[in-house]
Amino acid sequence: MRRVRVLVSGRVQGVFFRASCAERVAALGLSGWIRNVANGDVEAVFEGTDAAVEQIVRWCREGPPLARVDRIDVVDESPTNESGFRVD
Repeated sequence: MRRVRVLVSGRVQGVFFRASCAERVAALGLSGWIRNVANGDVEAVFEGTDAAVEQIVRWCREGPPLARVDRIDVVDESPTNESGFRVD
């Protein structure tokens, strides 16, 4: 199991980033959460298999079609056996 915290910067709010991400997360069987940050970034935590986490991180580097990702920071964390995925 792997858990990462991701901070995505660029034009990532108001472009369906969170909703599109949640769809991908469901298909990958990940858990965690995603939310908008006051400064315009999107922050997320993903937990699951190494392969699934790597796939969602790769997706976050591009985002949905209307997004423009300028920067992504990924920090590994200790897994917490989180269940479900929520969009805040």
